[in-house]
Amino acid sequence: MTASTRPLLFDSHAHLVADDQQRYPRNPMQRAADAPYRAPGVIGKPGGHHGPTPVNEVPDASRLLRWMQEENVDGIVAVQKRMIYRYDNSYILDSSDQYADLFSAVVILDAEDDSTPALVRQYVRDHGLAGVRLFGGRLADGSMPWLNSPKALKTWAVAQEFGLVMDLEVLSHGGGGPSIPAIIELTRKYPDIRIVLDHLLEPEMEEGEHFGLDERYQTLAGEHNIYFKFTSINLDICREAGIPADQVLRRAVDMFGADHLMWGSDIGTSSGTYKEMVQRFLDSAVLLSPDEKRAVFHDTGKRVFIKSGSKSAASAGQAGA
Repeated sequence: MTASTRPLLFDSHAHLVADDQQRYPRNPMQRAADAPYRAPGVIGKPGGHHGPTPVNEVPDASRLLRWMQEENVDGIVAVQKRMIYRYDNSYILDSSDQYADLFSAVVILDAEDDSTPALVRQYVRDHGLAGVRLFGGRLADGSMPWLNSPKALKTWAVAQEFGLVMDLEVLSHGGGGPSIPAIIELTRKYPDIRIVLDHLLEPEMEEGEHFGLDERYQTLAGEHNIYFKFTSINLDICREAGIPADQVLRRAVDMFGADHLMWGSDIGTSSGTYKEMVQRFLDSAVLLSPDEKRAVFHDTGKRVFIKSGSKSAASAGQAGA
C-alpha cells in the first residue's frame, strides 16, 4: 500500500531523536530495578528492542518527514523523548519551529520543579507549544503523588490559561487504573484542558470480556475533555499476550467513542519500521466503521492537538502585544 492508497493519518505520539549528537547531546536514563513492568521494546534506546526480529530506526526529523509523506501522515505530535534527553526539550522545540505546519510539540518537564510553570510560559511564548507531559517520583506502592501535587497544580493552571493539552503517562503497579480517581478530579478542576492519556492509560490487558478496560476505565468515558491514544505499545502488549488487537480497539471505541480516541505510532520507543507501525494499526482497525476509522486515524488527534497549538500561540501573541 502506497501513500496514494493509505487513508489520511495523524500521528499523535512520535518521539524525535536527532542524528546530530553534537548539537543535541543524549543523556540516557536507566530504568530503576523496581520500575513497573513494560512490554518488550519499551526501553531507553531509539526504536527499542522486542519481537523476534527487532528493527530500531532513529526518527530524526528529516527522516520522519519522509516516512510521513510515504504513509500519508499529514501531521505528528512530537513528544519529548525523556529516556534519551530527560528534560532538555531542545530538539522537539527546534523541529516544531522549523516544521510548524507538520509538527506539534509536547514537552516533558519535572512536575516538582519550581521553575516548570514559568518554563511552560516561555515555551508558549517562544514556540507555540501544543502540550505538556509531566513526570515525577514514584512511591514504593507505585503511586505518583506528582500527578496532582501542589507544585504540579501550578503547571496545570498555566495549561488551563493557555488551553494546552496535558498529555499524561501514569503507569504504576496495576497499570494506569489506580490513577483514575485523581485524573477525574483534575479534569473537573481544569475543564478547559484537554487531557490525553497515553497508550489507553495502559490497562493490564488480559483475555476476557473487556481486555483490562474494566469498570474503572468506564468512569472516564463520561468526561468530555479526556482523550486516549492507541499506540504501538498497546499493539505490542496484545501480540505478547496473544490478545486480538482488533477487539481491544473495538472495545476502546465502544467505551470512549471514536471522537475521543486517536492513533500514535510511538516511533522512537517501539521497534519496527514506520511503515510496519502504520500497517499494524490499520490491521487492528478492521472492526471499525468508515466514520470511526476517519476519526481515530486522523480527525480526533488533529482536532485535539492542532487546536491546542493554535490557541497557545494566539494567547502568547496577545500577551506580547
